[in-house]
Amino acid sequence: MTEIIFFTDDDVLTGFSMQGHTEFADQGEDIVCAALSSAAFLTVNTITDVMFLEPVLLNCVDALMQLQLSSKDAREAEVLLKGFKLHIENLAEQYGDYIKIKIRR
Repeated sequence: MTEIIFFTDDDVLTGFSMQGHTEFADQGEDIVCAALSSAAFLTVNTITDVMFLEPVLLNCVDALMQLQLSSKDAREAEVLLKGFKLHIENLAEQYGDYIKIKIRR
């Protein structure tokens, strides 16, 4: 199962942590894992390479991806982070046995 934790500060999304393997299918055939990974990389790459924001924390190792923005930068990236969260929630509706979502304030 993949666990995604969304971090908030005063109801503004400031980042996320995504950890684990969905185990929906074998490696290389796991469409749930691919959808999660693709959405997370799109979000991180847009924040760092298009918006040129500097994350307070950025980590991508094995089955772990973490992104944390300052409150100021989170406000700039708010629409993107909300879109990412919505996408993850929609995937969780379809594949709830493989995705767990938490909100951390």
